[in-house]
Amino acid sequence: MSEEKYLTRLAALLRQAESTDNDHESEAFMAAAQRLATATSIDLAVARAHSERTERRAAPIARRIEIGPPNKRALRTYVQLFLAVAHANELTCDLASNSTYVIAYGFDSDIATCEALYASLLVQMVRASDTYLRSGAHRRETRVVEQRGRDGRWRAVHKPVHGITARISFQTAFARRIGERLTAERAETTAAVLAEAAPAARTGTELVLQEKALEISDFYARTSEAGGTWRGWEGSGRSSTLAERAGRRAADAARTRSAPELPGERPALSR
Repeated sequence: MSEEKYLTRLAALLRQAESTDNDHESEAFMAAAQRLATATSIDLAVARAHSERTERRAAPIARRIEIGPPNKRALRTYVQLFLAVAHANELTCDLASNSTYVIAYGFDSDIATCEALYASLLVQMVRASDTYLRSGAHRRETRVVEQRGRDGRWRAVHKPVHGITARISFQTAFARRIGERLTAERAETTAAVLAEAAPAARTGTELVLQEKALEISDFYARTSEAGGTWRGWEGSGRSSTLAERAGRRAADAARTRSAPELPGERPALSR
């Protein structure tokens, strides 16, 4: 198939996915586009640029993604996981101060695949952290706390790491490691596609990716009303080295690739 026909076909699938009001049809068209693409994000970006030459193409959007209810423990680690996935997939995000939701800025298909991968990784992260806590391994680690004795004097006391501290350390490390994995995978995929392309096509693809990033940046600058800084769990002073190591191991074992797709399934983000 020639490059022109390939782009035309992929652009048509994207147009059908983005124009229908039927969720099942939209997902089926996106799955077909995913199967057709060799490297998803690059091919979708090129297809959007191709569509612009023939018809009005999709524009960036902002979408609110609910993370969890207020006061839920370790909720900020959920946000950290979403940000890890979003950063690796060219999305810009605003965060609620209480970590209950995220506003993602980018193209609709990119946000949808980001949501799908986040949902899968979240289940894996929570399940792995539950398994770690049930093992009791975190109790082998102690921390020094100042405690007043019956005589009124303060003294240093060694106490086991609390379960919530272990969970937060585990899930924070998991999210950080997932971000490293996805970023590396994306860089490898991009480099491989560019290396295989003809010089002219390589230059065109690079320009399309730059234009896509600039379009999202401009849209964010015009749309976002966010202010302040979100720090996640940094500065809490609580951590568990054993739990962090376990979280990174669990992230290395986590599945970041989709199973073979069937019509109607959401495409996964990483390849």
